[in-house]
Amino acid sequence: QIVLVSGHLDSWDVGQGAMDDGGGAFISWEALSLIKDLGLRPKRTLRLVLWTAEEQGGIGAEQYYQLHKENISNFDIVMESDEGTFKPSGLGFTGNAKARDIMKEIMTLLLPINVTDVYDNADGTDIDYWMRDGVPGASLRDDLSKYFWFHHSQGDTMTVQDPNQMNLCAAVWTVVSYVIADMEEMLPR
Repeated sequence: QIVLVSGHLDSWDVGQGAMDDGGGAFISWEALSLIKDLGLRPKRTLRLVLWTAEEQGGIGAEQYYQLHKENISNFDIVMESDEGTFKPSGLGFTGNAKARDIMKEIMTLLLPINVTDVYDNADGTDIDYWMRDGVPGASLRDDLSKYFWFHHSQGDTMTVQDPNQMNLCAAVWTVVSYVIADMEEMLPR
């Protein structure tokens, strides 16, 4: 059984793609790194996917889906960060009411950093195939007030990334992915 965390690497047309979507890739990598460094071994496999070609029609995501859809019942949740890594506020979530209640309970663990909201609907080109077929999905929600200042521009460089805000995003991604991966049962569908 798999808990998938992800971001993509493909918006370097004019800038470096550090925010879009290097930040999502960074926090996904960091989540698994933190779990490993802490010596935690969840019941399910945590899988990191760094998608490619999202801007070119989601070719990488479609290929991955085609290769793994026969095992769709083993995918517990698919998570994608693609809206920058600014100060987080919570998660967008797509799943049934029981799964949403579980997600709300998990998010209470993040009260110390004030990131507890669960919003309707996860967004993510790379996880849409899975959510369309009933796999619960989550997307990071954060402060988008500056996102389009840098999106697909020369300004999308590493200087946009605030290490403190990225750490908060990584904390959200780490807690959510680990707790779901270590629950007794998969999220209900």
